[in-house]
Amino acid sequence: MTAPAVSVPGAVFGTIGALAAFPLRLAAREVERQHGQLRRGITRRTTHVVFGRTLLAKAGLTKNGDAEIERRIAAERAAGRALISENGFLRLLGLMKGPEASSLSRQSLIEQSRLSGADLDLLSLFDAFEHDGEPYSFRDLILARKYAGLVAGDATWGAIARSVHRSGPVASLTAKSLNVGSQHGRPDAIYLEGGQSELDGQLLFDLGSAAQGDDTLEELFAEAEAAEEGGYHDGAAALYQRCLAIDPSDAIAAFNRANCLRAGGHAAEAAHDYARAIKLDPAFVEAWFNLAGLMSEQGRDASARRHLQKAIALDKSYADPVFNLARLEFDAGNLAEARRLWVRYLELDPESEWGGVAAKGVQFVDMQLARTAG
Repeated sequence: MTAPAVSVPGAVFGTIGALAAFPLRLAAREVERQHGQLRRGITRRTTHVVFGRTLLAKAGLTKNGDAEIERRIAAERAAGRALISENGFLRLLGLMKGPEASSLSRQSLIEQSRLSGADLDLLSLFDAFEHDGEPYSFRDLILARKYAGLVAGDATWGAIARSVHRSGPVASLTAKSLNVGSQHGRPDAIYLEGGQSELDGQLLFDLGSAAQGDDTLEELFAEAEAAEEGGYHDGAAALYQRCLAIDPSDAIAAFNRANCLRAGGHAAEAAHDYARAIKLDPAFVEAWFNLAGLMSEQGRDASARRHLQKAIALDKSYADPVFNLARLEFDAGNLAEARRLWVRYLELDPESEWGGVAAKGVQFVDMQLARTAG
């Protein structure tokens, strides 16, 4: 995985997992100062995904945690988004000093260390090396060889990464012995000499007391996401409300709360929070789309139509509002407009089940128009 060439101006950063070494609120302020955007979570507008290292610790507490991380990484990569490690992100913003210049390519590191490309990419994404992508350094090669030895001893990339960040600056591990197992008898853990110390890297900001409130917010947001994922919609809505009380400018928290309220049958409150998300971020296309769906459920077709048209105008590659608007126009008897929209949907999504429905819609309208003409 090559470290992405990222320019902050115009970029939309999303986060998966809280940052371990820096308050997200301060990072968002710095991104905005450099003419980009930073949001918790991922939306269609997200161009770059930052994987926070707190994700690692939480994954270590569940049976399939590392596999879930791998699934998220694969999904974001498939969506065409650039993936950035926490340290890589902070270096990009100028909030952390970069390591010394290096010259080793990814392929060279793989060949010389015998660490698999998949493990190299995952460990790089969670800052287990000096560099978060190529070119790598000679120290990175030493570390890669050590990690390859651990993997040969049945260690997982996740166990290695978690142990690395409990053990001090990454570069210092080149002179330490790394062994599979632990003093507590856990075979999947890594024992590294040297004990515990600070996380890798030297931050250039004085955080002061800013981190404490941010930590509380990050924990609340993660708890809300977990509750939402588990289907506890009312509890999740309450947690998102607490997030909004701390940070009223968080459009994604408002959007997520609206989704939970809608799922819990609280339509009026859900509409209010979708509108709140849109007010905070007028280009939040998913909020326009979901509000349209809510309006349609309530029989408010004119309002649903306006919101769907807005979603399409904001993101011309977003297929879902095109399909829903086509169905709305068809139900209203506007067959020519429904056909035009279904044709457009087929240009965006020809292979899915909904593409088949759209194709049948076009055929039906053609039959109706031919019958009328005859």
